[in-house]
Amino acid sequence: MLTLYYAKDSSALASHILLEEVGADYAAHEIPIAHGAHHEASFLKINPKARVPALATPNGVITENPAILTYVAATHPQAHMLPETPFERAEADALNAFLCATMHVAFAHKLRGSRWTDDPEAQEALKVKVAANVADCAQVLETHHIKGPWAMGDPYTLCDAYLFLAPRWMAKAGVDLSDYPKLEAHHEAMLKRPATLAVMAVHGL
Repeated sequence: MLTLYYAKDSSALASHILLEEVGADYAAHEIPIAHGAHHEASFLKINPKARVPALATPNGVITENPAILTYVAATHPQAHMLPETPFERAEADALNAFLCATMHVAFAHKLRGSRWTDDPEAQEALKVKVAANVADCAQVLETHHIKGPWAMGDPYTLCDAYLFLAPRWMAKAGVDLSDYPKLEAHHEAMLKRPATLAVMAVHGL
């Protein structure tokens, strides 16, 4: 049994979708970040980073979406969520790393400016660049990372659950998805998958 620790409408959506997509035996435990639950001692024992997602496995806890997605894909080989060749796996890693370390961080400046500065004016200044930076990230995805119809081409892979977050960040940053036809088509395709819809319902989306 796996246990996913998540917050509604957070980046944990990606790992949650993949768990559902592969038919994993898992439980989902909500950590209401809005109420400060991620800073409670009980959760800090699970993830000292005070972040979601976190995935409890028989071998220990895994944190960070790229690592969780890879673990879920690798432990459910029957679902064929990992690309087949070493080069394709590296391409998938590159996409997931970009989403995690670049695009998500660019978006986080809108809501989490206190991570970078205690100055309220500086926090407001950080927000000014969010839309432009998120748009730049969307263009990188559109131009370099989406082969179509799915991120890696014909097969649906672990990348697609994570890529689903990009249009959500864009919408919250005020970036028009219709300017990025590959991303828009991917988002529409994701919204037709039963696993995506099931998890969105749990998240109240």
